Amino acid sequence: MSYRRTRVGKYELGRTLGEGTFAKVKYARNLETNESVAIKILDKEKILKHKMVDQIKREISTMKLVRHPNVIQLFEVIGSKTKIYMVMEYVTGGEMFDKIAREGKQDERKARIYFQQLIDAVDYCHSRGVCHRDLKPENLLLDSDGNLKISDFGLSALPQQCRSDGLLHTTCGTPNYVAPEVISDKGYDGFKADIWSCGIVLYVLLAGYLPFDEPNLVALYKKMHRADFTFPHWFSRGSRKLVQKILDPNPKSRISISRIMDNEWFQVEHKPMTLGKEQSPNLDDIDAVFNGSEAHLVAEKEEPQPVTMNAFEIISMSRGFNLSGLFEHREVERESRFTSKHPAKEIVRTIEETARPLGFNIQKRNYKMTLQGSKRGRKGHLSVCTEVFEVAPSFYVVELRKSGGDTLEYHKAIFHQSFTTGLKDIIWKDQT
Repeated sequence: MSYRRTRVGKYELGRTLGEGTFAKVKYARNLETNESVAIKILDKEKILKHKMVDQIKREISTMKLVRHPNVIQLFEVIGSKTKIYMVMEYVTGGEMFDKIAREGKQDERKARIYFQQLIDAVDYCHSRGVCHRDLKPENLLLDSDGNLKISDFGLSALPQQCRSDGLLHTTCGTPNYVAPEVISDKGYDGFKADIWSCGIVLYVLLAGYLPFDEPNLVALYKKMHRADFTFPHWFSRGSRKLVQKILDPNPKSRISISRIMDNEWFQVEHKPMTLGKEQSPNLDDIDAVFNGSEAHLVAEKEEPQPVTMNAFEIISMSRGFNLSGLFEHREVERESRFTSKHPAKEIVRTIEETARPLGFNIQKRNYKMTLQGSKRGRKGHLSVCTEVFEVAPSFYVVELRKSGGDTLEYHKAIFHQSFTTGLKDIIWKDQT
């Protein structure tokens, strides 16, 4: 059995790590160095159609400007006739969001370390004229050593985007994390807005939940404008005082990053990052990639390969690797995996036969399927991607991942009794 694996220049593309409306992120391997990377793939036609060229150029420029150990590194940008490939650092620890959802609140020492790394990175970004504008646990990744890495600069802003008043005017970000002045439509300082978001992240790290959380946006914004939140009893005096200074709805009196770094609670065991000599990044290749310059075009080749997963990919999946994953109650997970010793074609057929009676429409390509819910939920139609990987001869890993719709609806559908019962016979359980 085989499928066609895509090779782009010196990179061999593997499994999908994440998927959005305009981009897909895939695991890849550098065939020259055997190094693992993550590649963000953008469709040129979609970018042009939705007039996103400037936004994507800004994201790439920003990532080239920011070279910090606590920020995801962009190695290079390459393009084909139809796509743009952003080759980035690959980290295996998952999102901070999933860690908090899985473990709940972090102990104060660990939360402080994460916050110190976040502030160090944000301070560096600001020194380069970059404000992120979408800081939240979903955009904070963890490497294999547990170090924090800021990702997704898609909403970032550079100084040239400020109007003549020196302020930004584009309302963007995630409601629960966005600063109140961003919503007021009177212009805002992007750096001070980032500090507010860092304060929300700190609260969530220490509490395990959001300080402002209302189903109604108007009620949510009223609470934020009044700084109407309370502290759980386990917050220390030092952490309370710092959070209160950060979550000040008045940006003029909100604490600055330099004062955060001088704060007594923050400074406990703080190890400032020592950075080497900075070099100005070369931004010439950005226009070249978009303009289709022959010097920057790479070939896309599809080469037949066995359905295999290498050791690096297995390790990267180990956090969620569970032989009976579909039978456990995991409310917050957005993906599930199980193993099987049944033939790959039988696995695909069984998933298809189980999903259709539950109202899923199915699109199938080799050993990948998309299960599309027929009913519209509160966040659109539920969409579930499945993929079969061969780990060893006659031994497979099957991944199910929400790619659209609501996470709770995904949980309900995948852990539905009819679904788990239908797959029961193909799921392998260790008898030892």
